[in-house]
Order: sequence, then structure tokens, then C-alpha cells
Amino acid sequence: MTNNNQNKLTILRRPQVEERTGLSRSTIYLFMEKGDFPKPINLGPRSVGWIASEIDRWIDERIEQRDSNQVEAAK
Repeated sequence: MTNNNQNKLTILRRPQVEERTGLSRSTIYLFMEKGDFPKPINLGPRSVGWIASEIDRWIDERIEQRDSNQVEAAK
């Protein structure tokens, strides 16, 4: 087995997701229910976490939406 950083996943717990996204707990779960936010993975019977790269991708998509809306508004 190789020790390659590209093969490592980082798991974020809810407080970390809240801090990274600026969203509240209730908003995260509301967005998940609507299918607008990455779903967590089960870590144990009462524990979940989110894949950091999926959260980062979600943030990047919000930035792209913002930027494309600014370009459309400038036309």
C-alpha cells in the first residue's frame, strides 16, 4: 500500500462543515433534504461526516454560479 496523499480522504464533522460553509446546522440538513448539498457518510451508529473534497466542490459550484450570474448581469 502506498502512502500517497491523493489516496487519502479527509472527513469533516458537522461543526467543521458549518465553519467551512458558513451554514447553520438546520440549513445544511434542509439543503441535503432538497438534494442541494452533499450527503454525509456514516462513521458509526450515531456519527456522520462529510468528505472534504465534496464540500469544497459544493463551495466551488456556488462561486461559479455567482460568477456566471455576474457575467449575465453585465450583458
